[in-house]
Amino acid sequence: MSKAVFYRLVPFALVAALLAGCGSRDATSAESPAAPVVADAGASTEDHANLGPSNRFLFWEPAQQVAGYRNIDQIFPTRTIHAGGEAPFPLRPAPRDLSHVTYEVDGETYTLDDYVEDRRIAGLLVVKDGEILLERYGLGNDEHSRWVSFSIAKSVVSMLIGAAIRDGYIESVDEPITRYLPRLAGGGYDGISIKHVLQMASGTEWNEDYADPDSDVNSRLRQGGVLGLLTYMQALETAAPPGEQFNYNTGETNLAGALLRAAIGNNLATYLEAKIWQPFGMESDATWQLHEPAGGELGGCCISATLRDYARIGLFAMRSGTLPDGTAVLADGWMTESTTPSQGSEGYGYLWWLRGGGTYAGIGIFGQLLWVDPADEIVIVTHSAWPTAVGRELGAHRWAFVEALADAVR
Repeated sequence: MSKAVFYRLVPFALVAALLAGCGSRDATSAESPAAPVVADAGASTEDHANLGPSNRFLFWEPAQQVAGYRNIDQIFPTRTIHAGGEAPFPLRPAPRDLSHVTYEVDGETYTLDDYVEDRRIAGLLVVKDGEILLERYGLGNDEHSRWVSFSIAKSVVSMLIGAAIRDGYIESVDEPITRYLPRLAGGGYDGISIKHVLQMASGTEWNEDYADPDSDVNSRLRQGGVLGLLTYMQALETAAPPGEQFNYNTGETNLAGALLRAAIGNNLATYLEAKIWQPFGMESDATWQLHEPAGGELGGCCISATLRDYARIGLFAMRSGTLPDGTAVLADGWMTESTTPSQGSEGYGYLWWLRGGGTYAGIGIFGQLLWVDPADEIVIVTHSAWPTAVGRELGAHRWAFVEALADAVR
């Protein structure tokens, strides 16, 4: 997929990924009056004062972004992903002076400090060969700070589906999605496979234009919870043959989470905890945002974890989904299959963005990034509070910076 197509698709897609189906404690529509958030003791005094209204999630002021992104569980319903299994997967400190790293955008040269300051980086971590070469925090964060991942959660769902196939809960990605979500039968998802959903290539009609008040993503805002999602998606019509066209579809991302819950008969946070979080050795508890209180997790959004544990997610993926003792968690060949270009887009696999040269990434709005280079065993993670959700200039800076940083440590 060309850069032009990538930037055309991503802005509406990632903004909508957050809004569609994001149940809150006090509002479900962007048109609702602003409602205050009453936080409990989990946030600092300063963060308490800056928590913004949940129904203005995408439009928080800078101080509200910082307070909210590290205290999502104070604003939205979440479920805890508990650490505390084996000893944490070791990340050995091996600091390297990377202050000399520069990158270019439109003929202008920028430094590492420029990127951190201008892009409002709350955390930057570079891991190579299991060693932490660079770990830097800002905006009041430290190594214990949780931060919301936004759409990086999609890539985690992809791996959990691989785990469910290995465990026998799902036979293969070629199964029809209606086998696990029969409420979709009789609509545009008849005959659509799990693979099509993972590749966002179902061929169903879906308008992801957030600026269009009549788009599917805006109409979806007025539907409630998982049942509302299924009802809305069942009514969609077919626009193209399945598998042929990539169309970033927020509803499909949440369907991936719903079908996984149906297949395993459990919630996603517990499954992640049991299959990856504890046995791989994540260091800290995390949370996963829910559609509604006591409901199911959002398939497309909002795991909150520390910077180091995001890096461990990347290492788990890089190790093809195997635990430290060599136990395979994912279906054989799952990460290779997941990071193979799809028929509909050379830049997208199974809920992973493909960056060329065998590298791949989980990407979240406002600058969240989990970038993996298996060949050189590099993982780069950022926690960020960009001033806007996405943008051509912001994206150009991110990828130029990542490429320069990776080149410096290869």
